[in-house]
Amino acid sequence: MLHCHIFRHPFTLFLTLILTISPTTQQQLTTTDLNALHQLMYSLTDVKTGGFFSTWDFSSPENACSSFAGVTCADVNNNLRVVSLYLGTGLSDSPGLAGTISDTGLYDLTELTQLVLFPGIVTGFIPSEIGHRLKNLRVISLTNNRLTGAIPESISALQNLHTLDLSHNKLTGRIPAMLTSALPELRVLVLSDNKLTGEIPEFSDDSELMHMDLRNNMLTGTLPEKIPATLRYLSLSSNGLWGPVNWVTSAYLVYLDLSMNKFSGPIKDTLLRSCTSSMYLQRNNFSGELPLQLPSSFSGYGAGSTVDLSHNYLTGNIPNYLNSVETLFLNNNHFIGKVPESYVSNVFDGMMRTLYLQHNYLTAFPMGDGEGTALPDGVALCLSYNCMVPPAVGLTACPVSAGGPVTRPLRQCDLFKSGDTIG
Repeated sequence: MLHCHIFRHPFTLFLTLILTISPTTQQQLTTTDLNALHQLMYSLTDVKTGGFFSTWDFSSPENACSSFAGVTCADVNNNLRVVSLYLGTGLSDSPGLAGTISDTGLYDLTELTQLVLFPGIVTGFIPSEIGHRLKNLRVISLTNNRLTGAIPESISALQNLHTLDLSHNKLTGRIPAMLTSALPELRVLVLSDNKLTGEIPEFSDDSELMHMDLRNNMLTGTLPEKIPATLRYLSLSSNGLWGPVNWVTSAYLVYLDLSMNKFSGPIKDTLLRSCTSSMYLQRNNFSGELPLQLPSSFSGYGAGSTVDLSHNYLTGNIPNYLNSVETLFLNNNHFIGKVPESYVSNVFDGMMRTLYLQHNYLTAFPMGDGEGTALPDGVALCLSYNCMVPPAVGLTACPVSAGGPVTRPLRQCDLFKSGDTIG
């Protein structure tokens, strides 16, 4: 029997390993590394005058390791080498850098372990041989720029790579097949908001990936046969993925987003875990009834939990086990019958803060004697367009998208009961 594992810090986008090595004042940066920095500054430029590169003064007698912004050095075999390079200020009001990344300059920084490019308007390709020339890299973060071309295959050769974040660029092509199977140290993979195509590669059996974000691309095909057992965060939202979801999800998985794809078939009990406190499956083609019961290991959801199953083709009665979700979206499905009484009581007790049930075929919202006059502050309930006349409290918080009619036409309800298809 699988149980959820609880972590104090379930998500982290960057697990950057900060180096705190300070160079001695007697040592000077090697000529090779100094020339490499010079080439990088020639190919990149500050969008705003007096920005990041204002401290990179190659005519100054000061040690570049202590005076150049974003540069960290370490003694490697009695030579002072650049081991960490942060390009840009990273400040919210900074427009960042422009230009391109010089591959000839970058390739000479052979002791580099961290390469970070902060948001800007840098264009061009990611240097194709980066994985073969910079073998010590542990962190590559080149986010929120205008990089184009494919993800270099050579990155799959970086055996020490821990974090790869290439999100919010204009990258195209496929995800390299070995990226998910040949990097034993990889823990964070973020390729979201690009134009990547093709299928998601299969994972190796010993993958220890913890965070994967591939949302907002053009990925297609079915899901990999299995996902790493160590995953805590997984987002595949807004792609063209299809087929059933047959995974047995990780006992560590806290965040799951498969929304806005073309997934189909039933939602199985292996996806419904207490530990997955944020689950987004909306706007797919899921169908059939939700499982009537869950394994005994399921202990319910809790404060802060969100489950969104809206805009699918789910049928049958609403099960009781979702009554502990704080924010629950079941709207725009084909649910029938009465809303469970436990949902009603949790709404009026304020434990369930949002309950959207509009656009289904529900027949009753059974309120007790002390319920029905007003909802607690901050609670949102929508019951419009079902096979019942909803109570007044079930209409006050409906979104604009719920539409005008408060009750579904009787003809549609009768047709649905008889098993005919409703358009």
